[in-house]
Amino acid sequence: MSRRSLAFIIIFLVLAADQALKFWIKTHMALGDEFHLLGNWFIIHFVENNGMAFGFEFAGKYGKMFLSIFRILAVIAIGWYLFGLVRKKDIPYGFVASVALIFTGAIGNIIDSAFYGMLFDHSFGQVATFLPEGGGYGTFLHGKVVDMFYFPILTGTYPEWFPFWGGNEFIFFRPVFNIADSSITIGIFSILLFYRNYFNKTEEKAVEVKTDDSVQEAPGETSSAGTDEAGVQNS
Repeated sequence: MSRRSLAFIIIFLVLAADQALKFWIKTHMALGDEFHLLGNWFIIHFVENNGMAFGFEFAGKYGKMFLSIFRILAVIAIGWYLFGLVRKKDIPYGFVASVALIFTGAIGNIIDSAFYGMLFDHSFGQVATFLPEGGGYGTFLHGKVVDMFYFPILTGTYPEWFPFWGGNEFIFFRPVFNIADSSITIGIFSILLFYRNYFNKTEEKAVEVKTDDSVQEAPGETSSAGTDEAGVQNS
């Protein structure tokens, strides 16, 4: 399998799964609805957010637009980088797969931000309708990202003496996320764990090439200097 084929398969499968699940959630659940898959620690819990991965947000209308535009620019940059990677023969397949995961996850959330506001009506107290007659709940670039995976594996209460959060409820893992978020996270951690040295090797090769160029220029400079000296002696 070529690197290009690997990247295409990852992009297609992850994006299809991400959007299919989000579409099902939007058309079958209202905001706040949930059902338990494995006890109390693996829950499908429907929430929406205006911002980044795992529910972090930029406040305000312009914050949302800025984040959407930033996402689009980031996806273009990552896509360009991935396009260059798949054309090289010395790049590890795992590194290509990791970058493809980051790229696909970013696209998945961009689709929500860019189009869901126009494609669905709101989910407050109701199940959203796809392509409603009265139009969607938002405009282009003002859609909300659909999240659903919730893993409250550990729950408890902070002791009263604990700074800032004393007496408050403790939940791990609190953020609700989606397949696109997972794809980005897996891609980033894979690079940090397995391919961090790849960047060091790339830098070393760049230094070697620069050093070789300097060495190749040196004989010409020495020869020129020798000629000058000979010219002085002859005169």
